[in-house]
Amino acid sequence: MTDLTHRGQSLLQDLDGFAIEIDAQRERADIILHRPPLNVISMHARDQLRAAFEALDDDPSVRVIVVRAKGEHFSSGGDIKGFLDASPETVSKLAWNIAAPARCSKPVIAANRGFCFGVGFELSLACDFRIATDTTFYALPEQKLGQIPGSGGSARLQQMVGIGRTKDIVMRSRRIPGKQAYEWGIAVECVADSELEATTDALVNELRAFSPLAQRTAKKLLNDTEDAPLSIAIELEGHSYSRLRASDDFREGVEAFHGKRKPVFRGS
Repeated sequence: MTDLTHRGQSLLQDLDGFAIEIDAQRERADIILHRPPLNVISMHARDQLRAAFEALDDDPSVRVIVVRAKGEHFSSGGDIKGFLDASPETVSKLAWNIAAPARCSKPVIAANRGFCFGVGFELSLACDFRIATDTTFYALPEQKLGQIPGSGGSARLQQMVGIGRTKDIVMRSRRIPGKQAYEWGIAVECVADSELEATTDALVNELRAFSPLAQRTAKKLLNDTEDAPLSIAIELEGHSYSRLRASDDFREGVEAFHGKRKPVFRGS
């Protein structure tokens, strides 16, 4: 793991079931789930994942974050026994911790293969982009335990695919294959399993080519206006557009366009 600084530094020591890799040259950070064989996510790991996203958000060498996993499966979900042992205070933070990718100002990609169940699916839903493969299955199977999703899964899914499809997934604990997830708009791509890494790399490079300031602005604007009335969303979009007009990156983009060259964005 590359050293990271964070106000809760102790949380980033002895990472529980995942690792962090930073490639400063490629302006990329990877959060890699690794708890064989199914990459179960513990209660403690949720706290650590939140701290990791916050630290990477503050790291100027990182432009794009990828969440992926070692092995055949992204994650089969959470540590079920951990739910019974967790304190009410810990349980109250579940959704906040798993929403860390959404709060992060940088683009976050989830590379999903194999099982992507429960909190693994919820973590992926909080990311900006999901790439599925022909081996991927998404599910929120909490009904089988006499529970419902507790980390934002049903709420985020309903925003993406509507109440009817969300009921079908949640109330029946249905497994949705990657191709269907792509057709429904849950995943931005569905590729052969052997192409997952190359497809993820290509999306990272695509996102890196844009202005980091414009990327942060677009992400925050879209997240903040998801539930806003259309008139409010348009008004906020206009304010954000006006602020970006004064940026160095916008000037560079315009000059590069007229000069028929590739822009070099600095994030200012």
